[in-house]
Amino acid sequence: MERVYKIMGNVGAVNIALGIIVAVTGVAAGILTIIGGARLLANRKNITF
Repeated sequence: MERVYKIMGNVGAVNIALGIIVAVTGVAAGILTIIGGARLLANRKNITF
């Protein structure tokens, strides 16, 4: 039984770490997407057809 508690503790710690990594990656991707969209909108007047 003690082994099960140790395994559950390790899995819980890994899940928390992965959750933090996914959240940070998601925020970074969102910021990069917003910056890219803003640049496209700002430079659309420079397009000539």
